Amino acid sequence: MSASILAPFFSLITLTIVVWSYMYARRLPFIVRSKLAPQQLTPVEFARLSPPAVANPSDNLKNLFELPTIFYALVLCLYVTNRVDATYVQAAWLFVGFRVLHSAVHCTFNYVPLRFWLYAGGALTLWFMAFRATIAMVW
Repeated sequence: MSASILAPFFSLITLTIVVWSYMYARRLPFIVRSKLAPQQLTPVEFARLSPPAVANPSDNLKNLFELPTIFYALVLCLYVTNRVDATYVQAAWLFVGFRVLHSAVHCTFNYVPLRFWLYAGGALTLWFMAFRATIAMVW
């Protein structure tokens, strides 16, 4: 059972690689097409110039280094302490599912109310996992 938690772990890493690739697939053609000068490629200026189709994948990639970092640490903690069970595995897959859907919305049509609920669902799933692990390891 313990190793089964690694599938959602590596799936989230795969999602991050996919979003990173998509970000560059959107960003590089924009830079070339717009003939941006080096001084326009500073973070602030580039963000100002970038349309949503270019900015959103970049923003989503940043987001994949926020809550998911807690997920990675938690999964590794559960794995090395041999506390993985079916509930954790199901919750891990649910978290990854919410993150996939959140990224799909954020990188495409970016309907913010839907994106918020997908983010919230993932966050609540993660907090459930963290609270359950804390209870099991501390008490």
